[in-house]
Amino acid sequence: MPLDQMILAIDQGTTSSRALLFDAAGGAVSAAQIELPQHFPDDGWVEHDPEDIWRDTVDVVKGALERGDCPPSKIAAIGITNQRETAVIWDRASGEAVYKAIVWQDRRGAALCNELKQAGHEPEVTRRTGLLLDPYFSASKIAWLLDNVTGLRQRAERGEVAFGTIDCFLLWRLTGGTVHATDATNASRTMIYNIHDQDWDDELLALFNIPRALLPQVYDSDADFGATPGDLFGVPLPILGIAGDQQAATIGQACFQPGMMKSTYGTGCFALFNTGDAAVSSKNRLLTTIAYRLGGKTTYALEGSIFVAGAALQWLRDGLKIIESASDSQALAEAADKTHSLYLVPAFTGLGAPYWDADARGAIFGLTRASGPAEIARAALEAVCYQTRDLFEAMRADGATGLETLRVDGGMVANNWMLQTLADTLGVIVERPRVAETTALGAAYLAGLRSGFYSGLAAIADSWQCDARFEPRGDETLRHERYAGWLDAVSRVRSGRD
Repeated sequence: MPLDQMILAIDQGTTSSRALLFDAAGGAVSAAQIELPQHFPDDGWVEHDPEDIWRDTVDVVKGALERGDCPPSKIAAIGITNQRETAVIWDRASGEAVYKAIVWQDRRGAALCNELKQAGHEPEVTRRTGLLLDPYFSASKIAWLLDNVTGLRQRAERGEVAFGTIDCFLLWRLTGGTVHATDATNASRTMIYNIHDQDWDDELLALFNIPRALLPQVYDSDADFGATPGDLFGVPLPILGIAGDQQAATIGQACFQPGMMKSTYGTGCFALFNTGDAAVSSKNRLLTTIAYRLGGKTTYALEGSIFVAGAALQWLRDGLKIIESASDSQALAEAADKTHSLYLVPAFTGLGAPYWDADARGAIFGLTRASGPAEIARAALEAVCYQTRDLFEAMRADGATGLETLRVDGGMVANNWMLQTLADTLGVIVERPRVAETTALGAAYLAGLRSGFYSGLAAIADSWQCDARFEPRGDETLRHERYAGWLDAVSRVRSGRD
């Protein structure tokens, strides 16, 4: 492998599309990013325009190459990572989407999921997929599209249209419509993929009334996914790695040993605890998911998914207009009156793990005349920490041991105040890696493993470096009292409360 070759990572997220170049040491050489508009056509509905995603993806790839002064001929491979669960259906002939992409945050499938729960289907869905019956996952989104886009079900049954998560849609476009495939991590988030049999599940397809003809092939995360046509970027580029964003971050954080855990703080917050080759069933409403599948071998994880983390800061910026950028939240939090007991429960689109309450809505508790922007910003950051503790407590109850260190990544971890508060809230050491772009790095590692650019998982683990460690401090009694206040606040917004 020539020393000057690089790996190109495409990181298509909920709020932006990015491309990064990585060298053989796993260092980011260049990057380009474009913010992605979100559309909210109804209460609890969230959509993206697939054409925005495609156009921006091509533009950021070209931008990263230009900024890195890297001709396409020096790219050894492409790795893709993506927002998970977001559903797109497109015409196989034209490649055009039949409707907007329904985003993972979207709750329009809640009625169907509730109907299936009441009919007693959730235990079997969970046994097969590791997931709970919730509109977060792709299945109810697909069902909604088939039932609400005129003529779509008939076209699906005739094999004229294709479904995919965002990675799959991008792969189709990047290969000129020649490859309809996804990887095991993304498939495991659809609620129609059997994580034990490693195949689409016919009984679940029947339950959601989804034709198998819609579905992509499922490959390992480090598979040969085809190549771009030469006229797209100048030369054909092989696509050799795909993983959903949280699984990619797990790889980028080198959490390869059972018992290791990472938490990513982006639009939402997602914690994955490596359970090795055992698909551990949660008794505390966590998810059992595929962490990665390499060379035909599956590694599983327990996952806790929080819908709103960085999105709360976006709300402070765009909704309340009390900050100009997310970075402003740290100074406000530091200036806040510490004697205030303000709790912000950011259930803007329901609550994720471990509550899974699609109908809960957000609230602020403890407001006084003295409450201002600083106190609200502090409460927004504290809410992220409290929600992470919700996940920690559920994992511990499921028997997870060795939870003494948490590796963190994502846009929010530049905030030192938030990370110290996180360590204080959890009572564990929090580590921030030197390479902050762990999601994109994980996609690069996958493509690099397949191409021989990186020698193996052990070498990747050895290369991981810590940028900063935050050790818990403060009174343990106060820590528990503050968390008890959070639990009380959450109980007040739950849809099923007394």
